Amino acid sequence: MKKVFAPEYNLSDKIKAHVYAIGTSMEESVYPHTATVLYPREKKKMPDNFRGYILFDPDKCISCFNCSFVCPANAIRMKEAPNNRYYPTIDYGKCIFCHFCIDSCSGGALRTTKIHDVAYKDVDEMFTSTEEMIEPPEIIREDKKSVEYVIDETDLHLKRRKERDGLFVEAVPPVEIPMVSQCVDRGSCLACKICERVCESGAASSVVEEATMTVKMAIDAEKCTGCGLCVKECSMQILRLVRVRK
Repeated sequence: MKKVFAPEYNLSDKIKAHVYAIGTSMEESVYPHTATVLYPREKKKMPDNFRGYILFDPDKCISCFNCSFVCPANAIRMKEAPNNRYYPTIDYGKCIFCHFCIDSCSGGALRTTKIHDVAYKDVDEMFTSTEEMIEPPEIIREDKKSVEYVIDETDLHLKRRKERDGLFVEAVPPVEIPMVSQCVDRGSCLACKICERVCESGAASSVVEEATMTVKMAIDAEKCTGCGLCVKECSMQILRLVRVRK
């Protein structure tokens, strides 16, 4: 086993070490090189595609249920609104901020923000209703600077700016992709006519075949607005919103 001895310093080496330490302390007090963000007095600047708190615009929602279908954490539930449409709710106790819901939203009704430090009193409060998703939560900011990490050829530094980072990102206009309701399993249709009753555009209709005296349901793609109400109400779950192929 190799024995380690403490190095021996002469008086000159000790004086040099103390002078260097004092000089470093003075330099840090004037031009700090710390790599620590002094939160909450300053905040790290986040990219525009940061996956933060989610906002919702009901005017752009077509109630297609894609956000709830795609959520891997089962955090999104659809809630019926007074206008008989279905809108999302989010349980942030389950949400993993993957933002699959935003990526799957064809109408741009869901959008991201840079808000990430939301405090809740308990787990139950983390459930966010549709109404609470329309406006951001109460924001209390103490930061007066934004901070960015910069890596040069020798080291990592903090670049501080006397400005606040914006928390709200301008949503990129989505590419409008028309969608229509379509039956994916006609053999399982019960001809209950629920889709016909809930359809606001008159796209869903029933036809009686005289030869067999059976009722057949049909959806007119030209009239369908892709609202998704029939998809939700179908008891057999055989209706899907599909993209219109041009």
